[in-house]
Amino acid sequence: MPQPEKIKTVAEISASLKQAKAVFLTDFSGLSVEEITHLRREFRKADVSYMVVKNTLARRSCEQVGLQGMVQYLNGPTGLALANADPVAPVRVIVDFLKDHKDKGKPEIKGAVVEGEMLTAQEAEAIKNIPPRQVLIAQVVGGIAAPLTGLVGGLQGIIRKIVYAVDAVRTKKES
Repeated sequence: MPQPEKIKTVAEISASLKQAKAVFLTDFSGLSVEEITHLRREFRKADVSYMVVKNTLARRSCEQVGLQGMVQYLNGPTGLALANADPVAPVRVIVDFLKDHKDKGKPEIKGAVVEGEMLTAQEAEAIKNIPPRQVLIAQVVGGIAAPLTGLVGGLQGIIRKIVYAVDAVRTKKES
């Protein structure tokens, strides 16, 4: 018979998994309490929630939500980094944290689910180079605007030449 606290915890994890745009599974073993606190603070700044979970409860939550692919990574100490806004934010925070703590090599990414796609640790780390959403939107808008700007510049040049030609005809007739 499941205990009410465990049922509540499974429900909380399931709700967090449902609303998260990305979930990164990490191994945090070997980090001190101060380092984990610092990591959590960095996650909070990036609008990422970080929770340490029991693997059995996380497995049940994954099965409820339909993320069976995550179950294979639920072994050993596991922390879940849940991105609510920017799906790439957790991996950026982890990589920045690793730059400051090279000697530990932790937290280590076990795997990830980004927008419903299961990623291995290598694939999860590879997405760190994707720019933030606002930058991507700006690049798309810039790509669309560039040809239009060139077209406007070209049309202005043609109109300017016509004006110069008409002005030259006018001055020639006046003299």
